[in-house]
Amino acid sequence: MIIFEQMRALYIVIILAFCFSGRLLAQDNELLLARQYNANGEPQKALEIYQKLYKQNNENYYSVYINTLLNLKKFDEAESITKKLIRRHPDDHQYAIMLGNIYTQGGNMAKADAIYDDLIKSLPADQGEIAALASQFYQSANIDYAIKIFQQGRKLLKNDNMFTYELINLYRFKRDKISLTDEYLNFLPQNPNFINQAENAFSNVYEGSADYDMLKTALLRRIQKDPQQTIYADLLTWQYLQQKEFDLALNQALALSRRQNDDGNSIYDLCRTFIANEAYDEAIRGYEYIISKGKTSSLYIPSKIELINTKNLKVTSGKYLPEDLLGLEKDYNDLLTEFGRNSSTAFAMQKLANLQAFKLHKLKDAQKLLEETTRLNDIRPNLLADCKLDLGDIYLLNNQPWEATLLYSQVEKDFPATAVGQDALFRNAKMAYYTGDFTWAKGQLDVLKVATSQLIANDALNLLLLIQDNLAADSSGAALKVYARADLQIFAQNPEKAVMILDSIGKKFPNNALDDDIMMSKSRILIQQKDYAGAVPLLKKIVEEHPADLWADDAVFMLGDIYENRLNDKTTARNYYQKIITDYPGSLWINEARKRFRVLRGDKPDAS
Repeated sequence: MIIFEQMRALYIVIILAFCFSGRLLAQDNELLLARQYNANGEPQKALEIYQKLYKQNNENYYSVYINTLLNLKKFDEAESITKKLIRRHPDDHQYAIMLGNIYTQGGNMAKADAIYDDLIKSLPADQGEIAALASQFYQSANIDYAIKIFQQGRKLLKNDNMFTYELINLYRFKRDKISLTDEYLNFLPQNPNFINQAENAFSNVYEGSADYDMLKTALLRRIQKDPQQTIYADLLTWQYLQQKEFDLALNQALALSRRQNDDGNSIYDLCRTFIANEAYDEAIRGYEYIISKGKTSSLYIPSKIELINTKNLKVTSGKYLPEDLLGLEKDYNDLLTEFGRNSSTAFAMQKLANLQAFKLHKLKDAQKLLEETTRLNDIRPNLLADCKLDLGDIYLLNNQPWEATLLYSQVEKDFPATAVGQDALFRNAKMAYYTGDFTWAKGQLDVLKVATSQLIANDALNLLLLIQDNLAADSSGAALKVYARADLQIFAQNPEKAVMILDSIGKKFPNNALDDDIMMSKSRILIQQKDYAGAVPLLKKIVEEHPADLWADDAVFMLGDIYENRLNDKTTARNYYQKIITDYPGSLWINEARKRFRVLRGDKPDAS
């Protein structure tokens, strides 16, 4: 009898389980059907299912039911249901927040605000409950009241430093620049390690000079109130950098460094930023400040070297006055006098020789100095190779081609199948081209057009095509030899001589095939002289008159680069990059043009 009763009970449990699971399965099917109705634009049919499910299982289907009512603008029904749940669960604030949302969507903002304000007034002085309520407002997309909850929480807990991370994230999400700025400026003095995070946040939300001026005003006010707080001074320096007010950035950093009497590390790092932005004068002033601290400073020698390197960058970038050249030459000589001429200063000897050869045109002095450099003991192999290649160039400019080719060949032999060796081979080929030995040059260039160094391969291919195209038009190569002499003057940085030779070609050889080549050479001279506006018409003329010739795609890409980086016309730049993609799909510039086009179009970095 007992066994029978047990079996009967087990049977009932199994029957109930099957019924319950069957009921769940039916509810799941109905839920899928309701979703399908919504997807098909039939919300009324979906509502009927949600209403049925809500009555069967009450609160589990509240969210989908209430949202469907709101979509159908049945605000009274939604209000009635929600008020019942508020009475049933007075401590569960999600229903009060939803009731406020119902009033908001129904256009009754006053009622919604009254509900939200009551929640704030009844807020307990409990950190967990404050955070939970703010989170519920955030999840219902009510950012403003989430912020008010945290602000009220600070008052209740009597702690203005509470909920800083949460408020920063909310202000950033809302793009509330003023509040975000104030929050970070209150937070940073006790948490200076977060300065980079603050700078990134400002960069993401600030939209122009007005926003940075707002930051500057706030910082200056705080610095005046608390001059000993260095984090504000650091942030002010960053603000000046964003505005590209490099002189003011340096002045601010120097003032802070002097006040702290530090070793100048922050100035040394700042100088790198100046150099990256081509603010060479500010970098020079920064390095000079560090050097003025004396030889006992750990940064004395590095700053001395970087000072000269920066002056060299200023000269090679074209942003210099004639007297800067002589000043830089003196700096190199002073460095060599102070530290001697040895393997440790060989880099300075090399740079001084290049300055003398290509800027001061003191070819004999440059040759003598590099010959001395290549005889030094213990010089690094790669640096020795670079010095030999540069010395070969100077031999070429000094009309000593035989000595030049010996050095090029020596480096090629010492560094087989490397970028250095290929560079040596290319210089040998160019020397043959400059001196009119086009047959030998073609042989070398034919090998180099598949070089592992893409830059050398591209340059070799262009020079090979230049020679082939013009010899096909004139087998004697008479006009090409004159053009090669002009090219040599461009290499020697004698632009006036180069232009005179280029202008003579049309007069001596009226039917030459070098028209686009001459325009490209003149364009490059103008670009070398920073006359970008002057280069544009020549490059456009190449594109218009020689769209299928050697330099057409180069001219298109160069126009894009000039408009993007020099003339600040992003729209025109994008059009030229697009022209490479559509008109010159086989161009060597295709990948770079496609990448730049996408950036200017506003694509994300991972866009395909």
